[in-house]
This record gives sequence, structure tokens and C-alpha cells, in this order.
Amino acid sequence: MKQEYTFTVYTENQIGLLNRIAIIFSRRKINIESLNTSPSEIEGIHRFTIVINEVEDVVKKLARQIEKQVEVLKAYYNTNEEIIWQELALYKVPTDIITEKVKVERLLREHGARAVVIRKDYTVFEATGQREETDKLVEVLEPYGLIEFVRSARVAIIKESNGFHEKLKEFEQIQPGEEVIENEFLNKQQEVFSM
Repeated sequence: MKQEYTFTVYTENQIGLLNRIAIIFSRRKINIESLNTSPSEIEGIHRFTIVINEVEDVVKKLARQIEKQVEVLKAYYNTNEEIIWQELALYKVPTDIITEKVKVERLLREHGARAVVIRKDYTVFEATGQREETDKLVEVLEPYGLIEFVRSARVAIIKESNGFHEKLKEFEQIQPGEEVIENEFLNKQQEVFSM
């Protein structure tokens, strides 16, 4: 049965990688519901957060395919229960309605929205939460003249994770970097020549 999965992909920051990852999904005719890229907690490593609706078998195959990309260090996938996630939403409403109707101001406070821009003609509010919460505020504001609405892509943190930097340290211990391999190679060459 299809359900929502969130991919967390750690990569090097390379031009064209986003396109190659998107092609992996489009070839399989899988719609990306949300896509976010940002720096991670490790300098030089970027993090992709990708949301899709699919069955787990397909999700496993996608993760393996994504990891085949040279610049990809690791791809994780999780259900919504395994992550903590939020989205940011902005709502533009006519200022005169906000000032005249106390009910609207109270509704905004109930939904955790705060003003980020106040002008004579419009006011922009911001709210963070899960999609259902931000969508609910759209429904609440529509009768009061909602002018514009935009929502960001998902940002997510895996609940049972010590952070990717710990995994990277483990990986380096298992598979040493090129410098160590070169030194071993040089040591073997020196042994051969000294015989």
C-alpha cells in the first residue's frame, strides 16, 4: 500500500546532481511531493529532503539507485512516524480586514501565525507546522479575503539518528580515504624494491 516516505540524501555539492536525482523519480513516473536542498551539519555536505507517496519495495529500490550516484554519500528513507518534520507557510491577507475583525486576529493566534510584514494594503503572516495545519489556516482565512498563500518544502530530522557526521566517521574507519590506500601501495612498492 502506498504511503508517504521522506528521503534524506547526503551528497557532495555538485552541479547537475539535483537533475540526475530528479530523473531517477521521473523515469519511474513517481511524483515528488516536496523537495528541499540545504547545507547539512557537515561542512561541504548537502542534504536533500524528498517526499513521495509510494510502496516500500519501490522506495527501497529508489534509495539504492540514488546511492549509485557518485556524489551521493548516503540515502535514507523514513515514514512520517520516524521523523520530525515541519513546513513554513506564508499568508497574505488584506490589512483592513485584520484590523476591523478581531475574530481574524484571534484565529491567527490560535493557529500560531505571526505577522512578518504589515502594510496599509496587506499583511503577511507566517506559520510553521505540518501540511494539515498550514492547509487548515488557508481554509480559515479564505472567507476573509486570502490574497496569496505559499508553502515551503519539508524539512525533516530522523528521530533515531545520531547525525550523519557519526556515520561518516564510521565509514572512514571501515573504508580509509585515498591517502591511506596510497601509503599502503607505496609501502608495498618499497618492500618489493628493497628485496
